[in-house]
Order: sequence, then C-alpha cells, then structure tokens
Amino acid sequence: MNWSIAPMRTIVTALLMAAAAPALAQSALPPAQDLDQLERMVIATLGVGIGEPGGPMAPIDRRMRLAACPGGIQIDPPSPGAVTVRCTTNGWRIRVPLTRPGSIASSMAANYGNGGYGGQQQGLANAAVRKGDPVQLVAQGAAFSISVDATAMEDAAIGGRVRVTSPTRGAVMFAEVVDIGKVRLMGFK
Repeated sequence: MNWSIAPMRTIVTALLMAAAAPALAQSALPPAQDLDQLERMVIATLGVGIGEPGGPMAPIDRRMRLAACPGGIQIDPPSPGAVTVRCTTNGWRIRVPLTRPGSIASSMAANYGNGGYGGQQQGLANAAVRKGDPVQLVAQGAAFSISVDATAMEDAAIGGRVRVTSPTRGAVMFAEVVDIGKVRLMGFK
C-alpha cells in the first residue's frame, strides 16, 4: 500500500476536531445554577428537611439545567402544596412540591369525604372552584411541578373532579381540585 502523508494528515485532523467538538460545545454553554445550593436555600427558608411535613417532597431534580442567577434568588412564601423559587434576572422559576402533614390520610378524606371522583358533588355551597373561575392547573411528578393558568368549567369541592380549559391550548382536561383555585391534572404521574 502506498499511502500519501497529506490525506493521512487530513483524516487525523478531522478525527481530532470531531473529538474536541463536544468539549467546545460544553464550554459555550452559560454557567449553570448550583442545584445543591438552591436546595439548601429552600430547606433553610422553610426550616424543614426533605420529606418532612412542610418541607420539600423530594430533592430538586438534578436533570434540570438552569442558567446561573447573577442577582439574588427569590423564594416566595409557601403556598398550599408548593414553594416557588425564581430568578428575576434570568426569568426562570421552579415550583418545589411540599410534603403535607398526614398526606395519606388527608388525600383519602379529600378523595372520598367530599363526594369526589364520582362526578356527583354534594354540598357545593363549600365549592373550592366555581364555573368560570381562574384556576392554577398543576402537573406534578416526584421531583417537579409545572403549572399553567386555566379556567374551571363547573363547580367542584376539594377532592372532586372538574373540567378545565387552558386559554392557550383550548383543550378540555379533567383535573382534581386540591385547594381553592388550584387543580391537579388527572392521570398525570
């Protein structure tokens, strides 16, 4: 075989450049927010550890990549079920689900004690959601929570089912009422 040196140099150069491309691409990304630090800040603000009543339900999902926040990180006061952590400088925000006291007993009472899941609501004088009300629609997993604004299409008490529609999507979805003005997407695990 008679190999010329010039084509071999070209092949070797191409291989070296291909090997270096991932390293160059990673260095082009902006610095990421330290999620361990973010988690410690949430725990310190709440004064309760992960998995404890009133504390974060689970660790912050480490698969997320948030741009490092050059300004201060803002942790909103806890609302029922979650605390919102935001960086106003970069515009990102995450909701950290909270563990509720007696969550197993509370969910059983909510699901069956208020006439829920059957479509037949008893005593709607205490409805947590009314037809036409703006509600916060939440899709929640073990370590994340996503929420969008929606509109209730009927009255329902806590633990009951309600149809909601999102103004941006227009689709009708079924949700479970978890609090006044807050519903959770049904069938999302």
